Amino acid sequence: MLPAKPLTSYRPYWAKRFGIAPFLPMSRAEMETLGWDSCDVILVTGDAYIDHPSFGMALLGRLLEAQGFRVGIISQPDWRSAADFRKLGRPNLYFGITAGNMDSMVNRYTSERKIRSDDAYTPGGLPDRRPDRAVVVYAQRAREAYADVPVVIGGIEASLRRIAHYDYWSDKVRRSVLPDSKADLLLFGNAERALVDLTHRLAKGEAIETIRDLRGSAFMVPSGWAPAADWQDAGAAKHAVERAQTYVRLPAYEEVAADTTRYAQASRAFHLESNPGNARCLVQAHGSRDVWLNPPPLPLSTAEMDHIYGLPYARAPHPAYAGAKIPAWEMIRHSVNIMRGCFGGCTFCSITEHEGRIVQSRSEQSILHEIEEIRDKTSGFTGIVTDLGGPTANMYRMACKDAAVEAACRRLSCVYPDICPRLATDHAPLIALYRKARSLPGIKKVLIGSGLRYDLAVRSPEYIKELVAHHVGGYLKIAPEHSEAGPLSKMMKPGMATYDRFKRMFDAATQAAGKEQYLIPYFIAAHPGTTDEDMLELALWLKRNGFRLDQVQTFLPTPLALATTMYHTERNPLRRVDAESESLAVVRGARQRKLHKAFLRYHDAENWPLLREALQRMGRADLIGNGKKHLVPAWQPGAGSTAIAAARRDRSAARR
Repeated sequence: MLPAKPLTSYRPYWAKRFGIAPFLPMSRAEMETLGWDSCDVILVTGDAYIDHPSFGMALLGRLLEAQGFRVGIISQPDWRSAADFRKLGRPNLYFGITAGNMDSMVNRYTSERKIRSDDAYTPGGLPDRRPDRAVVVYAQRAREAYADVPVVIGGIEASLRRIAHYDYWSDKVRRSVLPDSKADLLLFGNAERALVDLTHRLAKGEAIETIRDLRGSAFMVPSGWAPAADWQDAGAAKHAVERAQTYVRLPAYEEVAADTTRYAQASRAFHLESNPGNARCLVQAHGSRDVWLNPPPLPLSTAEMDHIYGLPYARAPHPAYAGAKIPAWEMIRHSVNIMRGCFGGCTFCSITEHEGRIVQSRSEQSILHEIEEIRDKTSGFTGIVTDLGGPTANMYRMACKDAAVEAACRRLSCVYPDICPRLATDHAPLIALYRKARSLPGIKKVLIGSGLRYDLAVRSPEYIKELVAHHVGGYLKIAPEHSEAGPLSKMMKPGMATYDRFKRMFDAATQAAGKEQYLIPYFIAAHPGTTDEDMLELALWLKRNGFRLDQVQTFLPTPLALATTMYHTERNPLRRVDAESESLAVVRGARQRKLHKAFLRYHDAENWPLLREALQRMGRADLIGNGKKHLVPAWQPGAGSTAIAAARRDRSAARR
């Protein structure tokens, strides 16, 4: 694997002389104030524009600005016409299109396919400011606005739809987003490398249809297209050309749409080609054309991560919002992202499909500098850093001990079924970071809000002591997800013995610190591979341990996730798939999904009738009664009772 060209090694584009914009412009008036007659790149996003590295369009926009390009932002455009897509004029190089930090369908719909009443990425939290399948709609409108301008799509929505995929909201297999959007290029994953290289090459006059050698890119080509000549013309290394000629042809869209076994086989093959050290190109036919995926992007170095997070962000929403509250900004404004990527490989999670399994960490100096920036420049800061984390709280600087092994590895997870012996799980760098962060002048407390991998944490008693003594604000959220081995094996999550060990260590450290602190466990209802009996056992576990959950999560099948493949195909892609493969229990109907959720809230009086019916059907009527050993009582309160009122208050508080 060739070393990547550093992001900071490119010669800046001539427009760098215009300097740094206080905010990337969202109007012609702002462009004129900056002295611009046009934008080189226009980024279109479904989110409000917040100039902060936690928001993808701000991060990429500032990165391109540092390369010398003039970047404009079109935020939450009216998609009903092309008018908003013309308001900054014609971009010189391309439109960059994203749905935003979240998939637009996940953003707009609950796991029960009901429309959400709010949008955390919109001023005032207002809903309906973005369309369904925003990437497709925005790309089409951009093309309508300026037919000759290249369209590049990216972000999590495009990443998760780069090949044919099961779509939960329409309950069918949809084509890759490329033919639907008619985009020239799709950049998947964290696309900094590809975006910088692409922009410089377009600025030098290369045609976008000839740029076919970018890692982390996907595009449409005629059936039978061969990459070697194009890659040689672009100056790619000889062995990279040879590697490109070895590709994996996935079952065609038409096959996976008609045959669930073929879909499961395609999903397994896709995930086995996810390591940037050994991944081959993937090709999938869509009619008479092919979707071609180059290997995933190479991870960023620590120096590159520091460069990106050290760019001159305003660290505030654009002034056009006139101080309106944006819930997502309120949540992260006093937090710091210290790493990206996750080697956990949980089958229901989209992080690995998008960010990859290799953890990329910032330097201690960079992180501490950002905390000082928050302290000195972010309004409303009271001395409390609300989170130091990322996709997980405690994978900072963790990696394979052997780079050669890492480059050749094809495991889907470094921690399942057991933690790989080659994985370095040293928490010392993270402990040192915590200590330095909380010792900075003006910092009263540093909380950890990201999800904790407790199977890693138990390897470091010192880390648990440090965390509990200084960085828990009364409650610590962790995610065992289930109590039963069957569902856990389909999630690729550790068993409850590891949770029990962590809880003992957490409780001991809490007592030693003289504090009163509690674990808040999260669980998933209706995950593929989960039976009614599994949910009953989880409900009994919750009752034995005294948990009365307010917020519960019902499995939501997101595109490309392995658990989504299980949901759609009733097959297990964690193993070789054929017609005789293991058949999985899958919860589909609204009533059964409601039942699985009800087991997690066995204490809610509104769930008692459904649970009684299920317990009788399951032959467990012995759990119906008014004693401590029973799960639900035999009596039912009236509509105006205290129990019903309390349940409604619980739901209202959970929504807030």
